[in-house]
Amino acid sequence: MGIDFRNDGLMLLTLLVGVYAIYLLAGLFIGFPFRGLMNQIGQLTFWIAVFAMASLALNLHWGYTGLFNIGIVGFMATGVYVTGILSKPVFGSGTSAAEIGGFGLPLWIGIIGGMVAAGLLGLIAALPALRLRADYLAIVTIALSEIVRFALLSDSLSGHDIAGYRVGLGGGDGVILDYRDPLESLIRALSAPFDLVFGEQGWLWNEVYLGIVVDFVANYIPNNPKPVVDNFAYSAVLLLILGGFYVLIRRTGNSPFGRVLKAIREDEDVTNALGKNTNMFKIKSFVVGCALMGLVGILWFGTQGSVTPNTFRPRITFYIWIALIIGGAGSNTGSVMGGAVFAAFLFQGPRYFKNVIETALGNPEAPSSFGQAMAPITSGDVVPFFLFTLDSIRQLQLFLMGVVLIVLMHRRPDGMLGHRKEPASSIPLTRPIKRSGGGDTVATDGGETDE
Repeated sequence: MGIDFRNDGLMLLTLLVGVYAIYLLAGLFIGFPFRGLMNQIGQLTFWIAVFAMASLALNLHWGYTGLFNIGIVGFMATGVYVTGILSKPVFGSGTSAAEIGGFGLPLWIGIIGGMVAAGLLGLIAALPALRLRADYLAIVTIALSEIVRFALLSDSLSGHDIAGYRVGLGGGDGVILDYRDPLESLIRALSAPFDLVFGEQGWLWNEVYLGIVVDFVANYIPNNPKPVVDNFAYSAVLLLILGGFYVLIRRTGNSPFGRVLKAIREDEDVTNALGKNTNMFKIKSFVVGCALMGLVGILWFGTQGSVTPNTFRPRITFYIWIALIIGGAGSNTGSVMGGAVFAAFLFQGPRYFKNVIETALGNPEAPSSFGQAMAPITSGDVVPFFLFTLDSIRQLQLFLMGVVLIVLMHRRPDGMLGHRKEPASSIPLTRPIKRSGGGDTVATDGGETDE
């Protein structure tokens, strides 16, 4: 039985409020430090935003078009690396201790370049692969993501001189993303009109963000409050971008283009018979979705300071698939809800639960092996086994995700919402409501007013 809410926004808001309430109550119950609690909430918001955005991008492929893409992480890696190469400082400029440099372009150019590169990679994959059946397309995409990872690992591509610049992929050492902090770049860009008024470069960053916001938070977090504020501010920016993702995918789905995509998903042969060039529609959908996945990768990993090729293993792709399946493929609201539930209870939740329990118990020492954990059970002492399980929570996360996935596929294959809202026309086809008490009324046939 689905959640009995008529309004998708209310349903999503209720879910988010509930999730934050659980985290706050759990932290307050054991007396979690205020700084740690705020860090956890900021991190939770970050994970909700990135998983929800990735689910929406995947929803364009699978939920709307029926394209089985399990190489998501390859497009994310492409976006991150291209952004890094374009925006890293030039080699030898003294701003980087890395073995390679970049082109030193502004970050916004690097982000656009990363999205374009991810989209082009999607186009290269789509041209031959979209003629294949769904399962073969899945094989092609996961192989492509591994080709990207091994190319990033290759020593032959680790560094070369191009047009006088020493650039490359860094090989197994990865690349240091030593461009300006994205949050600072954004705020300084927004500061341009204020700079003209107040005659100060970066007025919004220096006077408002550092001088007012960070100083205010310092009253409650006296010890280095800026990382906490940065965490919240960047997460808030991601939520705004998530809203943009939602509007973009929703409008795409409701447009004539989106209705053709859904027709392809339901029956490509019939759509072809109606005169639609289904290959072209699939290519456009695939390229747009890949570009969005590249952007998600940039927003996800672009603030971590560095990345290595092995960061982009296939498990990230399966995380995003689980998030989409939880919410329900084909539903934008479901995609966001799935991302939130996955981030809160399957990805971040077990780690937070471990921190809460360890804080409550005073960081007890866990048995070092499974045998030492099991032996006391014969005498009725389950505490060592509990501590051993808690200490292995990261490994058990994958087991928990698998169990949830199996249960969902058996019990609720359509996801949390359990339905899809599929407008069949841009013109509302619902029956007009008659006005009571005289005045103008609408005829049941939609024509002249009834007498």
